[in-house]
Amino acid sequence: MKNILIIDDEVNVSLLLSKFLTRNGFNVTTAPSGSIAFEHLKKESFNLVLCDFRLEDTDGREILKKIKNEYPQTGVIIITGYSDIKMAVELIKLGAYDYITKPLYPDEILSTINKALEMQSALMDDPFQTNSATTQSNEPKTSKKHFTSPDFVVGSSRASKELVHQIELVAPTNYSVIIIGESGTGKESVAKSIHLNSNRRDKPFIAMDCGSLTKELAGSEFFGHEKGSFTGALNTKIGHFEMANGGTLFLDEIANLSYDIQAALLRTVQERKVRRIGGTKEIDLDVRIIVATNENLQDAIRAGKFREDLYHRFNEFSIHLPPLRDRGKDILLIADHFLQLANEELGRNVTRFSPEVIESLLNYKWQGNIRELKNVIRRATLLTEGEEVQAKALPLEISTYTKHTPYESAPTNATAPAAPRHDLKNAAMEAEYETILRVLREVNFNKTKAAEILKIDRKTLYNKMKANNLDK
Repeated sequence: MKNILIIDDEVNVSLLLSKFLTRNGFNVTTAPSGSIAFEHLKKESFNLVLCDFRLEDTDGREILKKIKNEYPQTGVIIITGYSDIKMAVELIKLGAYDYITKPLYPDEILSTINKALEMQSALMDDPFQTNSATTQSNEPKTSKKHFTSPDFVVGSSRASKELVHQIELVAPTNYSVIIIGESGTGKESVAKSIHLNSNRRDKPFIAMDCGSLTKELAGSEFFGHEKGSFTGALNTKIGHFEMANGGTLFLDEIANLSYDIQAALLRTVQERKVRRIGGTKEIDLDVRIIVATNENLQDAIRAGKFREDLYHRFNEFSIHLPPLRDRGKDILLIADHFLQLANEELGRNVTRFSPEVIESLLNYKWQGNIRELKNVIRRATLLTEGEEVQAKALPLEISTYTKHTPYESAPTNATAPAAPRHDLKNAAMEAEYETILRVLREVNFNKTKAAEILKIDRKTLYNKMKANNLDK
């Protein structure tokens, strides 16, 4: 049975949480203050601590620091209000597993706790923790430095932790890697992270955009050429394979290469030798290859557009990057990271996002993924005059997303109330049905989020869903 410590000076909240978690199979201890909490921690080992950010004798930051210093294997989840979101994000960077916003909903609490406990054992052995308090003594000296570089953000979601775990597994090897993900999900950043956490970190990392290569230029860019080898070859050119020798060659949008170039690439990868165009000397290669694509290479193989033998050469290990819309609260972590970068770039001191902005960032679909988010935050920072980003600083399509997203047709098993347009009561029922369905779809039918956006409690939402035949 897992041991959980609840730290909250609101007796009613502690009592309700304690009863709920006890019913769900946990051994629960409560503490009304930080000082009493640490008395319990000295006497007993806890798997997880649920800590309210605001306490009478201390706050969540001090609790977290002390727990991570004295009891590093104990996980911490912060309970916070919307006004403390900025601090909650900072606490995650300091080692908290996650945060839960008030009002508290049982299913969200239980889900967050179970995820934290499920990941706990693996994370305790993970050398890519982003804070020194949770770093193990056998952590590689370079890992923290690399994973806090400007182009890589370690999130707190399960998807992000799994991504870091995969990088940890493959980085020390010489495996070729295929990184698969939508445009803007950070494929090059992941490739750099693999390189920086490998034994090749002190050697070159050369990135090459295959999508911009013409058939005529590709051979010269990959393999180089000798002076006079063709018309226009006025000087000797070193190709990307030579430039990356000893290090890592990253090939982005690999599916865009012509079939002829794929054949030449296969020979170079197989033989680990390269010969410049027009040259006679073969150059030995020691290059790790990482490729990226936003296309399904298996479909390209079936369509005869990509060589299957080349695919298998590259596919010694594959990493699938989740789209930003599937990374939950990571959106706020990444947004806060870009906010700090924008502050440095623009000489601003914008410190936080308003609750309305937070809601918009979490609900928007982010078709452009991390690249789109970065541009939005840079623009918002430029438009913000004070310390808090307001909704007016966001692009209109983001700040009004939940209000003006086009209504989609209903699923076949959900029937909207038939209503003549001239009947005001029935028209209101139809509008309510459409609004609830749209919001549910936007949050992937997460009823807790839907209730928050609709500004009703969960019980009312369930009743309205039942009345509108949406509970099926």
